[in-house]
Order: sequence, then structure tokens, then C-alpha cells
Amino acid sequence: MNSLAALSDSSSLSVRLATRGDLTAFLMDLTAEIGADAYMLVAIVHEEDRNTARILASNWIHDAIELVGRPLIASLAQTPATAPGARPRSLLASQAPELPGVLNGEEAALLDVLGHREICPLSVQAGRNRYFVLFSAERIDKIDQGALIGAQMRCCYALSQIPEMLRQAAAQDPLSDRERECLAWVSEGKTTDEVALILGVSANTVNSYVTHAIQKLSASNRAMAIATAIRNGII
Repeated sequence: MNSLAALSDSSSLSVRLATRGDLTAFLMDLTAEIGADAYMLVAIVHEEDRNTARILASNWIHDAIELVGRPLIASLAQTPATAPGARPRSLLASQAPELPGVLNGEEAALLDVLGHREICPLSVQAGRNRYFVLFSAERIDKIDQGALIGAQMRCCYALSQIPEMLRQAAAQDPLSDRERECLAWVSEGKTTDEVALILGVSANTVNSYVTHAIQKLSASNRAMAIATAIRNGII
């Protein structure tokens, strides 16, 4: 079975996302299957007559997000969705001058140094919601371009479950959206500064959200709060 068929057969479309952990596992598996090294899942939210980008899951390092990640996803948020089955466009350092408004030469060079030499932004329309999954690799042509089309089909199915996953999580726990989000990022090993960068808030605000989460979960520290949240399906 070729890579496209393997990624798009009926068994591979049976993924169920009940928790944030399921989402992370799905993205990690898909990243490995297409030959990429890293991923970033971004939700495109329409606010005040314009599209804004919100990072939902990522294994990019702090420096990559801070130096290039946010400007890149802000630019991609303004681009139209990719039609299902269309071949995704790779973003390469050598192509930066040809991609005005998406990457400039300096940003592309930084991505190269930080291990994101090739980036494939996969645009996914899942129901009424739009997402980008940025798959990246340390070297050019490592990502299987044919497999990306199958990956898009899998993402359409899997990511359509995110709104329901978030609604169920909200119904089963006492945390606010931001408290849950901060605790989830901390559970994935992100530092306070990294979470602050990802969410676009201050480090003090992140600490405040995490402290409130610890109190609401009747935990004595972050580790206990994370364990409680995972055990109860909150994150």
C-alpha cells in the first residue's frame, strides 16, 4: 500500500479525540508517518472583522515560536484555505523572496537554523472551523509530499472533533478555558515563559491561571494538579 493509501484508508480515519492527550498523540503519530520532525496546530479564529491565529498544540521549541512562529502563523491566518486533495505548498528558505507576506529572508534563515528548514502548512476546514497544521523537517525533501494529501483527509476528520472535545472537557471540570489551557501546556513540559509566549499573555498571568487551577482541583502543587486533571479527563 502506498503512503497516500495508508494514510487515507478507513482504519486510519477512525481516530477518536476525547482528550488533549489524544490530540497530541494523533499529531505526533501523523508527524512521524509523513516524515516530518515537528508540528504546530493553529486554530484560525475570526475576531473583529479579521482572522487571528491561536496555537492549540505544538512541539516547537520556545525560540522558534518567539522569533518566527508567531509572525508566520499570523501571515498564514490571512491566506485562503487549501482545497481538499490539493497539494500543499512547502515553504523553503530558498523560496522566501518569492513568498512576500509569508516569509522574508531573515525569518527563513532563522527557521533553517532552528531546525525548520522545510515547512508544509496544511490548511484544514473541519466543519465550521479552520485550522493550520505546520509540519516541519530539518532537511529539504524529508516530508513525503504525497502523504500530506492523505494527512489532510485524516486531519479533516480528527480536527472536526475538537469543538466537542473542548465542550465535554468544560462540562466535566471546574476550570476556566485559560486555566485548563495553561495547565495542559505545563503538563506537556512547557515552562511558564513558553506558555506565556504561546498564549500571548504575561508570565505572571500564566502563574495566576495555574495557581487558580491548583486551588480548584484541591491539589497541593502543579504535579498533583496535572495528575488530577489527566485522571479526570480534564486535559
